[in-house]
Amino acid sequence: MKEALVQPDISVQIVDSPIPIPETNQIIIKVTYSGSNPKDWKGPSHRTEDGFNSGDDIAGTVHAVGDKVYEFKPGDRVAAFHEMGAPGGSFAEYAVAWQHTTFHIPEHVTFAEAATIPLAAMTSAIGLYLRLGIPKPWSANKPTEKQPFLVYGAASAIGAYAIQFARLSGLHPIIGVAGRGIPFAESLIDKSKGDAIIDYRNGNEAIVTGIKDALKAAGCEGIPLKYSYDGTVKDDSQKNIVAVMGPNGSNANRVGIPGASFSARTVDYPKGMTDSITYVGDVHNDDKDFGFLWFRYFARLLEDGRLKPHPYEEIAGGLNGVSEGLKNLQAGKNSGLKYVFNIADTEGIEKNVIEGAEDASAALQAATTAGFRV
Repeated sequence: MKEALVQPDISVQIVDSPIPIPETNQIIIKVTYSGSNPKDWKGPSHRTEDGFNSGDDIAGTVHAVGDKVYEFKPGDRVAAFHEMGAPGGSFAEYAVAWQHTTFHIPEHVTFAEAATIPLAAMTSAIGLYLRLGIPKPWSANKPTEKQPFLVYGAASAIGAYAIQFARLSGLHPIIGVAGRGIPFAESLIDKSKGDAIIDYRNGNEAIVTGIKDALKAAGCEGIPLKYSYDGTVKDDSQKNIVAVMGPNGSNANRVGIPGASFSARTVDYPKGMTDSITYVGDVHNDDKDFGFLWFRYFARLLEDGRLKPHPYEEIAGGLNGVSEGLKNLQAGKNSGLKYVFNIADTEGIEKNVIEGAEDASAALQAATTAGFRV
């Protein structure tokens, strides 16, 4: 199969690799579309060794399953969150996912749409429900009165999913902070309930004033801003969050990348204000049960239309377009959209199917001999 290895300079080397064979609880997915995320270039740029497949958003059809996989079978339309840093990433013809981080794609959702969901939506779900502890959408404790919620990076994928989840949980007014993506962010909110989007391009003082004015206009005087979710994690975002949140029982969450300064706290939080970090990779470690439940809940929400996939732009060339997409992310060219790659558009894939038939047959034979279903 063809596989894209991202180099430290964000160039990409297309190599021939064997089709993976699933472990007991793993699924091999024939990738139709791969999504991308900022960490896909940030990770390789901090590594000294030759490149690796950093893609983690998978959408495609099940190719083979391990002997303890009971929810999925070959041919199923699925999306999945690949284990970050592990072999078998999504920048390839075939990718590896664990059963608990895989979910069925409803028929009306396209593969390209599904590729925008796994990592970003799970990052938001962990932040809101595990770290901030807001009421779940099905909870009897959903707020019946105003409960403001602040989202920094409202037009980003994780920010947009955070807004969708907050609305499902009954939080209003939702105050988002965005820039070029304001028109998209405004499509996610309900202005009739006091929701508003603040333009960060007007500077920090205007942001703080804008948030306070929006809360006042929504009738939240005397109601503490209890929850904030920071998907940008910059010095300015953290300072502004502290400036608008009260110290008495408020909860601030920020997105993190293990081992990276991106997740560092850069300001002093007042006494009584709790801060936490969201690492999406926790669903492959301590939070496996949470991941299992919520990936399946994503399928339900998609099926009945309560969860909308993120807007996307398809970069031409399949795997040959990965470098362009990641460099666009590095340069901050995207706004309110995710880059996705149609793997079938990769130059040489059809030729590789023929020339690699012997390797593919060997992989399938080995999987069958080991008791895996293909």
